[in-house]
Amino acid sequence: MEIKKYILIICFFIGCMTALLVSCKKDSQNTSTSLPVVQAYLYAGHPLTVRLYQQKSLIDTAKYGAAITGQELYVSDGSQRVKLTESSKGAYAYNDSTFFIAGKTYTLTFQYLSKEVSAKTVMPSKPQNFATQYTTVSYTRPTDVNVSSDTLNKFSWDNPDSLNHVLIFDNIDNTFFPLGRSVRFNNSGSNIFQMNTDRKSVYYVVSNSFPYYGNYRVILLRVNQEYINLIESNNLNSNSQNLLNVPTNVVNGLGIFTAFQADTLSFSLN
Repeated sequence: MEIKKYILIICFFIGCMTALLVSCKKDSQNTSTSLPVVQAYLYAGHPLTVRLYQQKSLIDTAKYGAAITGQELYVSDGSQRVKLTESSKGAYAYNDSTFFIAGKTYTLTFQYLSKEVSAKTVMPSKPQNFATQYTTVSYTRPTDVNVSSDTLNKFSWDNPDSLNHVLIFDNIDNTFFPLGRSVRFNNSGSNIFQMNTDRKSVYYVVSNSFPYYGNYRVILLRVNQEYINLIESNNLNSNSQNLLNVPTNVVNGLGIFTAFQADTLSFSLN
């Protein structure tokens, strides 16, 4: 299980979604950088990094606003309050990997422009009994283009409390052979895509979910509602005029402060 690899994949998704938030504005006349933008995720057994950016206007072509430096950030688990250290410009870290425990609520606080900025999230438990019905599936393209999508595989996990889960599919091959069908992308143009499982304990994938034949790393994330809100908003925001409605769980700021747990397995589509 390549932990570092799928953390990078998750960072890719959070980074893409937070880029929308960095570009938000209060109203059509506001081009100030008055709100801090938070980008952070918590993952049990790993250090924490919180990134801070200035809010930027939509006319700014940069992906992110300027880094916010020189801040004093604190994260509390309800009984212990720790101070983060600025490891690079706008990146604040806490390196004790034992700090995060499933079930605890974590609160971020800092002062910015005379206001207290805060955000809360709960560390979910790790997914249990993540399984695939098939490790390898052979797929033949139908000759009739009107044939409906075929069910290729079933992924399942324990979910008695109907918690939020997201599946991420990462094509790990260096060369890509198109499936040759109309593909339904959650993240258009990428060989990495994710699917909201709608609080279920099983997910059936179909042929038009996949852009390529090949070997896939399949990551099951147990996530909180703030993550679901953001990916649903990301799917809906097709133009800049919708950015005013991008959700955030940061008080007196923008962005996301969230936690997840993950498990992974492999699947081949030949």
